[in-house]
Amino acid sequence: MKSKSILCLGDSYTIGEGIALHHNFPYQLIQSLRKANHHFAAPEIVAKTGWTSFELLNHLQETILETEYDFATLLIGVNNQYRGLSPTDFAIDFEVLLKQAIAFVGNQPKKVIVISIPDWGVTPFAADRDTLQIANEINTFNGVCELLAQKYQTHFVNITDGTRLAKSDTTLLTTDMLHYSQKEYSNWTKKVFEIINHQQ
Repeated sequence: MKSKSILCLGDSYTIGEGIALHHNFPYQLIQSLRKANHHFAAPEIVAKTGWTSFELLNHLQETILETEYDFATLLIGVNNQYRGLSPTDFAIDFEVLLKQAIAFVGNQPKKVIVISIPDWGVTPFAADRDTLQIANEINTFNGVCELLAQKYQTHFVNITDGTRLAKSDTTLLTTDMLHYSQKEYSNWTKKVFEIINHQQ
């Protein structure tokens, strides 16, 4: 039986900065799918810590990938917000990225899962920053992601609310007190797993 494939596009949150590779959400997802007797190969991860939407776009233009995948996830935008970049410009990039993700799964939008941007403003890393402003900006960027996900009829998974619990529960964070732990990634995994499992 041919193994199914998943392409995961993003930044540090897709990589799992600060934790073991097999604890990030793409690998936890594959482990969960295999436990449910679905045959999946290791995830193809195209992501780098610090990437903005346009840096991910640029990299995709220079990278040779498989012609088609069974599923794709897209989680990008936090570094646009962190650098104070325009949500309007982000929307242009994100729409192109979403179209590319849909193309990668054979133009089947329901095979694409957009994941919302976490709110890093609640983390100890952001203790000296305007947390309300960060939250509002994250909400704006997520609004862009959700609207475009609806426009192109892909899935949209809200993990942002859960990440805000890190304000009072640092076990959701890794040792850098900014990125997320295996525990928080398992919450994301469950939501994405339900979508993929339902389509098997």
